[in-house]
Amino acid sequence: MRDRFPPGVAEKLGWYVYRLIDPRNGETFYVGKGKNDRIFEHARGHIGVQGDALSLKLGRIRSIVAAGLDVIYVVHHHGISDEEAAYRIETAVIDCYPGLTNVVGGHGGGQFGARHVEQVISEYAAVEFEPRERILAISIGQTHAERSIYDAVRGVWKLDIERARQQEIVLAVVGRIVRGVFRAQAWIPATVDNFPHLTEDLPGRIGFVGVAAETDVEKRYLNRLVPSAYQHGQNPVRFIPPAQI
Repeated sequence: MRDRFPPGVAEKLGWYVYRLIDPRNGETFYVGKGKNDRIFEHARGHIGVQGDALSLKLGRIRSIVAAGLDVIYVVHHHGISDEEAAYRIETAVIDCYPGLTNVVGGHGGGQFGARHVEQVISEYAAVEFEPRERILAISIGQTHAERSIYDAVRGVWKLDIERARQQEIVLAVVGRIVRGVFRAQAWIPATVDNFPHLTEDLPGRIGFVGVAAETDVEKRYLNRLVPSAYQHGQNPVRFIPPAQI
């Protein structure tokens, strides 16, 4: 299996955006951007991605290798002028492939990524919610395209279990807009038995089982914007305290 470019090739590529494809079904499972031999470094386990993105991506790679196959590497676009431009192209490509192991969306994707026109209207016409409870807001990215909003938000996350238990409600967030409001009844380990979409147990990560919040609570948050002070960045989770009234 190739693990680097021949001498001189990477320098000619410059910044590029790439895709990793599962040869078993032709599915693109990861989109990234980089320079030099970054496209090959995932299989070698050298990329410094933390948390769930690392485990989901490497879990897929391990299963491909265990089947006696190689990841398919595709340079999607190259000769990009700088890192900022590469971020923008990466984000656009991520939006084209729901269900990626990229748990965190591309640079600026949460705010400027692909949306149906009605979603654009609802988001820009929406107002920020005022937190009345202790809130755990979780950005679910595009994972709800293949799973329900509840299944997408309930796990799995790198969280302190005691702090998670202290939160009164969990919000499922897409971009900045709240798409689901839940009460967690129990926080449980991230195992294949508890979360069937996993390919392996993920020690140190947790998820929850819960129910939809009461109607009056749901109305307070659903289809409203996360306050700008708590917008999601690279970390998909945010703890939001009650407003001081």
